[in-house]
Amino acid sequence: MGRRAFVIVIDACGIGALPDAADYGDAGSNTLAHVAEMAGGLELPVLGALGLGSILPLRGVAPAKHPVVYGRLSAQGPGKDSTAGHWELMGVVAAVAPPAYPDGLPPELLAEVEQAVGRGVICNRPYNGLAAIDDYGAEHLESGKPILYTSQDSVIQLACHEAVMPASELYAACARVRACVSVGRVIARPFSGDAGAFERTLGRHDFALAPPTRSYLVALQNAGIPVHAVGKVGDLFADVGIDATHPGGSNAQALASIGELVADLDGGFVLANLIETDQVYGHRKDVAGFHGALREIDAAVGGWLDVLGPDDMLVLTADHGCDPAAAHTDRTRESVPLLASFQGHRGRRHDGALADVGATAYAWLAGEPAIELPGDTFVA
Repeated sequence: MGRRAFVIVIDACGIGALPDAADYGDAGSNTLAHVAEMAGGLELPVLGALGLGSILPLRGVAPAKHPVVYGRLSAQGPGKDSTAGHWELMGVVAAVAPPAYPDGLPPELLAEVEQAVGRGVICNRPYNGLAAIDDYGAEHLESGKPILYTSQDSVIQLACHEAVMPASELYAACARVRACVSVGRVIARPFSGDAGAFERTLGRHDFALAPPTRSYLVALQNAGIPVHAVGKVGDLFADVGIDATHPGGSNAQALASIGELVADLDGGFVLANLIETDQVYGHRKDVAGFHGALREIDAAVGGWLDVLGPDDMLVLTADHGCDPAAAHTDRTRESVPLLASFQGHRGRRHDGALADVGATAYAWLAGEPAIELPGDTFVA
């Protein structure tokens, strides 16, 4: 079995406001610290032993006696969404953020989008996704018009009941919208169920811009190292630099996929996203649900550590925040935690850039740095 590196992105688990957070309306944000306080303390024995409580004080999580490499990582470019976060983790630092429409689409762009969809849309305002289908689902069923909503991030989301527009048709419509707008992502959100009990399916699909520069994923491929994506990772990179994708529409799916790769992968790189701390709990300010998701992840990490060997690297991090104490329900501009377990490297703090994750994974797997890409390795 060859060398392996697993990078697990726990979505929206920010760990403190970045210096420019006030520019985004996020001054004072700290997702994990506020979740810990509001939950009455976090119960995360595995993450705690790795050093989560060594990064900063967290209620319920004491500093570790023997931590792995731990610290905080910061974005170097603009934005606070999953695309920006994952891109930067893999060495793609955008100079300019793509456009966002926090007040809904303007009339001219809305007309273009409706033409691409092939019918009118409803809502066209910033909205929490689950609330959007609750509040507009009945009108959608009656009119047949997709529910379109936006946020502070560079996204346009289209939600359709599968009885009105099957997922395949929704994907085709979103692909046409993708071709005519320059936002970071166009997200398809199929849902099902009856009025009062609508539920999103696991058929979410993100139509993202391709990364504007070369990533560590491509560098790994060029070095002959296979790249595996779990969850929405493939969508976020428009499948550029990805050799194989694995299910991860829910945390249960993603954790199962990661577990199989930990057990069976012969060698290579895995970049995985665990979505529910963002999609299901973060935007809804569901602190108990957020904590519950973290506890499930904590237990899974313990199982992986029992299997991983001396040629394996495990990195746990995040992409942005989603602070339940914020005045809004959007993501928050935050640094993210770093916990990195690999042979011969323990008890050392590393604070740096998100791109340090890609730089380190590449150095671990290829045996040399990729000097043309951003980021500093924390492999000595």
